[in-house]
Amino acid sequence: MLGWAVLFFIFAIAAGILGFFTLASAAAGIAKILFFVFLIIFVVSLIFGRRRV
Repeated sequence: MLGWAVLFFIFAIAAGILGFFTLASAAAGIAKILFFVFLIIFVVSLIFGRRRV
C-alpha cells in the first residue's frame, strides 16, 4: 500500500511540473471529453443495464 502511495506521489509531482506548460491544457481537454463520454455510458447503463423480468 505504501508503494502505491509513493507511486501516486511521484505522478502528482510530475503532473504539477508539467502543469506549468501547455500540456496541462491538452490534458484538461481530453479529460473533459472522457468525462462526458463516461457520463453518457453511465446513464445508458443505468437505463438499460438492469431490467427486472
